[in-house]
Amino acid sequence: MRRTLQRLWKQTDGAVAPTVALSLVGLIAVGGIAFDYARMATMHTELQDAADQAALAAASQLDGQSGACSRAAAAASQLLNNYTLFAARPTGTTAAVTVTQESGCDSTGNIKFYKTYDQSTDTPGTAAATAADAKFVIVTVDARTANYALTPIASLLTKSQTMTGTAVATLGSGAVCKVPPLMICNPTETPTNLAFDPSAYAGKGLKLEAGGGTTWAPGNYGYLDFGSGAKTVEQAIGSNVENNPCIAANNVNTEPGNVASAPKGINTRFDIYENGLVAACDSSTGNCSPALDVIKDVIHPQFSSGATPNETAGKSDNCGFKTGSGPWDLPSVQYLPDPVTRLQPTALGKPTSMGSPRDICHSISSTGDCANGRFGDGAWDRNLYFQVNYGTTGTGWQSLSWLSNWAATNGVTLSTISRYNVYRAETAAIQAGTLLNKSGTDAKRRLAETSSKGKPTSFYDYANGRCAPSKAPTATVKDRRLLTAAVVNCAAGSVKGSSAVQPIGWVDLFLVEPSLDRSRTSKDQIYVEVVGGAKKPDGSTAFQYYLRQRPMLIK
Repeated sequence: MRRTLQRLWKQTDGAVAPTVALSLVGLIAVGGIAFDYARMATMHTELQDAADQAALAAASQLDGQSGACSRAAAAASQLLNNYTLFAARPTGTTAAVTVTQESGCDSTGNIKFYKTYDQSTDTPGTAAATAADAKFVIVTVDARTANYALTPIASLLTKSQTMTGTAVATLGSGAVCKVPPLMICNPTETPTNLAFDPSAYAGKGLKLEAGGGTTWAPGNYGYLDFGSGAKTVEQAIGSNVENNPCIAANNVNTEPGNVASAPKGINTRFDIYENGLVAACDSSTGNCSPALDVIKDVIHPQFSSGATPNETAGKSDNCGFKTGSGPWDLPSVQYLPDPVTRLQPTALGKPTSMGSPRDICHSISSTGDCANGRFGDGAWDRNLYFQVNYGTTGTGWQSLSWLSNWAATNGVTLSTISRYNVYRAETAAIQAGTLLNKSGTDAKRRLAETSSKGKPTSFYDYANGRCAPSKAPTATVKDRRLLTAAVVNCAAGSVKGSSAVQPIGWVDLFLVEPSLDRSRTSKDQIYVEVVGGAKKPDGSTAFQYYLRQRPMLIK
């Protein structure tokens, strides 16, 4: 027994065991920290990836137009499709990462909007108060928790860690696509207002004056330089196909000078092909077609190729304005309302021919007396328009079946119907063959007068194209009486001559009348009715269709 005890006393095998036992706690702690830190880091990466994608989705909607903030918030919340596999998943929850949706333009909550952001210090600046101010968005995804597996054994950390992900995004430069080269200076621009909400002016007339040189001001129009020159601008403004290809948005310049011939391209949309028009827009090319409905305040002798309302265009017919033999001409009696009564003078008589008129406050003189200057108030002489064209009296036009049926189907109130909606109803009736003139016959051709300015012949006004075949809109090409224009802050951007511009949005404009010299109008003026924010030809949202800006992460 003594010898056995002595051997055990001298035995050194297993001497390290106590050391291992004593260090086991430390080893578990180190391993646990490594394991749980990797879990925590991976979860943070998942949440940050989700925040990045949500912020990019939100930034894609920051177009400055009405509802931009609510659309951005919806995009951040609804377009997010990320999962975190390393977060705890309490009963009844999923692995999906979420963002709490909001709707206001403010700097609170999980989706915050700012007018400015200091990238040098990574700090937000002025909080946004309106959709026009919202240039930057900060998105924070909803917090998730990681339960630690081994670290709590060592009592070094808590049992779990809650974290989230935050990202900042904005719209970067992109490309301008599929638009005619028309721009308008923001008609409502002031030093404190750089936004333009087209929906607030829908149905109102807008008198656009030619800009250029140093005369750019709110309400001026001009053209974008697509690397072309005056002739190509003229063609592009009248072309059937929207401008293509795209050009870099950060490299868009104004076309210097007043491109005086460009309104000729616009007039092709009304079936007027003037002398000197660029060859590619000649009536025989089919490149610059008239709209389906070209009712206007100019008249023409009967076209040579037929004697019935179904006559087609003849290439020998003169389709210019007041040039040569048998062109388009003004009627003997024009629409010239009295500045006081606001009505067509009885002594003058009702107009021989009448297209969509300007707002009355723009029609009573060459300068008008509209309270908002370039903008009218949407009050135009509906009764006289329908009396001249359809033989109604007073408000009797509201009982025209083709019009009232269309209005009921489209939810339009007849007493305040816009010129654009009258046009849409007329176009539908022309296509259906149900549009009748004041004599109860086909309204595609109407006898306007039997003499004009001493010319012994009959003159007609026409509802659809005769100089060239009318063109219907398609899913890729807009109606020919609609123009999509870029809106630019000309004062804030110091636009002069050839200047770099950044469109703040796009607006759809209905062409009310041809651009011609009349007693109270100038051929340099373009008179339009605001339809609203630009839409694609299929009627869907258009911002990223016309101005393809890339959302980009700031942080």
